Amino acid sequence: MSKFNNKKEFIFPRSQFLVITIVSVVLLIVGTVFYHFIEELKWLDALYFSVITLTTVGYGDFSPQTDIGKLFTIFYIIGGIGIIFGFMNAFYEKRIEKMNQFRKKNK
Repeated sequence: MSKFNNKKEFIFPRSQFLVITIVSVVLLIVGTVFYHFIEELKWLDALYFSVITLTTVGYGDFSPQTDIGKLFTIFYIIGGIGIIFGFMNAFYEKRIEKMNQFRKKNK
């Protein structure tokens, strides 16, 4: 499968999409476990905080209270934002690719 379609846009091959999906899920799990044990957040609150942090929503209802939590969050944001945005980009490219294939098939 070519990495480029006829519009010369990058399309993630299935293996790259799978890798970035797994990395994104692992990143969310790591953040959730860290915030649960270090910041003593409930599991759902820890997952929620991980998601809103990496998607840059940041409602402000949670924030790290420990020094280690603050340091972790700094590196979590720096490393994680690119990965999560890469996943979101790959996800939407796959959706667009499937919609285009569906349209071609039904012409």
